[in-house]
Amino acid sequence: MSGVILEEFGDASKLQWRTDVPIPTLSEGGILVRNDYAGVNFLDTHFRDGRYKTPLPFPLILGGEAAGTVVAVHPSVAAMGDLSFKPGDRVAYMSMGGGAYAQYAAVSVAAAVVLRLPDDISSAVGAAILAQGLTALALMRESHQVRAGQWVLVHTAAGGTGSLLVQMCAAVAGARVIGVVSTAGKAEAARQHGAEFVIDTSAEPDWVKRVVEITGGYGVDAVFDAVGKTTFDGNLEVAARRGTLVCFGNASGPVPPFDIMRLGGEKNLKLCRPTLFAYIATQQEVSKYAAELFQLVRSGKAKVDTHVYELKDVARAHEDIESRRSQGKLLLKMP
Repeated sequence: MSGVILEEFGDASKLQWRTDVPIPTLSEGGILVRNDYAGVNFLDTHFRDGRYKTPLPFPLILGGEAAGTVVAVHPSVAAMGDLSFKPGDRVAYMSMGGGAYAQYAAVSVAAAVVLRLPDDISSAVGAAILAQGLTALALMRESHQVRAGQWVLVHTAAGGTGSLLVQMCAAVAGARVIGVVSTAGKAEAARQHGAEFVIDTSAEPDWVKRVVEITGGYGVDAVFDAVGKTTFDGNLEVAARRGTLVCFGNASGPVPPFDIMRLGGEKNLKLCRPTLFAYIATQQEVSKYAAELFQLVRSGKAKVDTHVYELKDVARAHEDIESRRSQGKLLLKMP
């Protein structure tokens, strides 16, 4: 089969597209999925360069998110109740076990999040929206319960998760959303997704000052930040009294150690460093959020912008997402 092999940690050039990769074999509790599309997430670059460790031995196949069709099922899956699947089922899945950057993937239905795709949700949409859509919903519902009229700041507001956060906070929760982006093109995308105000740092580098001006000195009730190190101090400045900082990514590097007393003083801030899988640890939680997510897609309140690459162009996809040249959700199309 065609697949992308990683034999050592490093930059995007270490990703090898090959056509002689063996089709994986099934083990107990597994299904074999013929992938149509795989999602590319910033997290993948951390696994590629070794910043995040993986228990998988080299050579390995990256990718934790894809959508396609079940083509084979281990006999043990039939007895797994809500987790049972059959050949022909259209599914989208997320897994920390890698394997999605290939035509076929063996997926453990107990260890991964596997969802049947409704007939009106395409494989491209399923692969594009599953991880980041569920992330945006969980952040908005649980990391900080966004309410109508609140001021919300979203960094990387034209990115995959950021654009969905903008849409959901504005259209679903009724918040006043400020988006931060890095180019004029991304600024226009953030506006189209519902951001009331957009700060383009290529034109207005001092985003902290601009947030204070926009809010009349009040600040923001919640910050959703996937950038990390370079925005953390600014987030503390713009947060309103009793505000919440939701730090869910480290695109610029991890937040360095800091004095926890900085959260107190006159503001009494809350700081959250959530992970999606801790919010969807049970099948009930997965089903609840997935049902809401698919309904938001149907209603048009959650639209995903996609940029599709051929599987052989995976290195370019990684370079684009790392350089922040990309916009929306990046997908790899299988041969």
